[in-house]
Parts: sequence; structure tokens; C-alpha cells
Amino acid sequence: MQTRKDFIKNAAIAGAGALMLPNLLSAQPTTQTTKEQPMKNSKWPDGTRLVISATMIMEAGGQPDVGFDSPFPKNLENGFKDLPATTWFNYGYKEGIPRLLDLWDKHGVKVTSHVIGQAALKSPDLVREIVKRGHEVSGHGQTWSPQYTLSYDEEKAFMKKAQDTIKEVCGVTTVGYNCNWLRRSPNTAPIVQELGGYYHTDDLSRDEPFLIPINGKNFAVVPYTLRCNDIQLIAGQFFTSTQFLETLKLEFDQMYKESANRKLMMSFSAHDRISGTPQQINVIDQFITYALQHEGVKFMRKDDIAKMTLADKNALVDTDFV
Repeated sequence: MQTRKDFIKNAAIAGAGALMLPNLLSAQPTTQTTKEQPMKNSKWPDGTRLVISATMIMEAGGQPDVGFDSPFPKNLENGFKDLPATTWFNYGYKEGIPRLLDLWDKHGVKVTSHVIGQAALKSPDLVREIVKRGHEVSGHGQTWSPQYTLSYDEEKAFMKKAQDTIKEVCGVTTVGYNCNWLRRSPNTAPIVQELGGYYHTDDLSRDEPFLIPINGKNFAVVPYTLRCNDIQLIAGQFFTSTQFLETLKLEFDQMYKESANRKLMMSFSAHDRISGTPQQINVIDQFITYALQHEGVKFMRKDDIAKMTLADKNALVDTDFV
């Protein structure tokens, strides 16, 4: 198993060239669970009690020069690049993603990574490593910019460019999508479907995946989260890492209790430059260890959750969606 130090060392030697990294997909499952046999009262078709959907967001290299969220005050004079904020973003691909990849490996869990197209071009070997370790790469736009103001054709071109970039970099065709700050347009989901995808995550309305009708076909929604999203830790404005751990555990405890009677999915998000830091790795490590001590808990990639939902004849179909 390649360690984070090995990866950084190899990446430094290779520079901008392509790395010949070992294929780590073999013998690595796409899901992980604490129980092999289905649970009698499970509401999930595979017998799981509680599904956990973890997200690893790779944005470093896809942000604009100015005007993005960072720990620094937005008081730059016009025309000047925010250099310290840029280095804060760069931490995401230099330290954050490699550290997170080792954490997922430690516990044998697989996650979905929302990757900006330009970030993939900035760190192609890192995106290939994400795929080689068995994780899903999903769409997150070509740049870190809003798309809800675009016309149908403009938005489709924006999303198609991102999909083509990911395909070019790592050979994967994305099937899911997550917008910048969840701010999709009414056209986003139909465009995902038109481009061959079958789910999006830009919805906060439920604690379980569900289906919506688009153009006469079912389309999956794998809900996102803000309350269990590390974006609130950009500069420690809202809570500390210790409080974040407590939030994750409280969320899990209640959902695990309720999952005895209903289908539930817990979701949490880890951004490259935020949760790839030492204290946040410590927190997520503790949480995963805690969650997997419970019977019937499974971590799943979002594409696998969406496929299972689409195939489930008892899946919730929501016609009251926006």
C-alpha cells in the first residue's frame, strides 16, 4: 500500500509528468460494512441498517484568482491576486488529498470525490490516484464558479467541458454532479441526464436518497449536507474540530437509532484544504472508528447509492421537488 509520503515523493520526482502508480483497485471493495449478513429489519434493499455517504471535494487549482471563500479578509485592491489565499488552496492537493486518501484506506471505506475540471488538470496524477484507490470521481464544474445564471446551452457546455476533462485525465465518465455551493439551475439535473449521468447531490430536503421524474425516467437525488460539512471550518468561525466531531457523532447516534424503523443515509463532507489538515484527519479517523463499531453500518460511494436507489422498487419517488 502506497503511503502519503511515498506518493508525495513520487509526485515530486515525476514533476509534471505522468506517474506510473500501482493499481490499488484489486482486492479493494467499493463498500465497507461491519456485518456481512443482511439485517432482518433493514429498509435498504441490500440489508444495511445505516448508509454513510462521505464526500471528498477536490477544488485546489480550480478556484479563481480573486473573489473566492478563504480565511483571509476580502479587502484586496482591485487587480491584485490573493497570494496567501492561493497557498491555502494549494494545501489541498499538496497535503490534503494525499492525507485523506490514506485515511480512507486505513478503514477500507470508499467515497465520492467531487472534482473541478481545472483542479484535475492542475493535479492529474492525484485524480488518477483517487480512481486507482477505488473512489468515485464526480462532476463539480470546470471552474469554481456559479452556473445557475447560465442559459441551457451555456450550462450544458460548462458541464460537458468538465466531464470531458475528467475523462481525459483519468479515463472516467462522471455520472453524478455537485454544483458550486449547491446552486443549480432548473436545467442542471436534465443536463446531467442528457450527458449520461443518473444522479445529483444538490438537495437538502431529505435524509435518504430518492427519485425524481425527468423526461419520463427516474433520476436519483443523493442529498447533501451543510450541518456535517467542514466548509463551516474555513477559518474556525462557526465551530472547532472537536465540536465538528461531536456534531458527527450526535448526527450518527440519532440516525442509527431511527434507522431501526426507516431508511436513512448520513452524509458528511471533507474539502481538500480543510479536512486534509492534521486535526481534521484525527477527527474523521475517530468518527469512522466510532461508526464502524455499530452493526450494519456501511460507507458507500454516491454512484452506488444512486444505482441501488434506482433499482429499488420501494424507493421514495418525490414529485414535490425544486
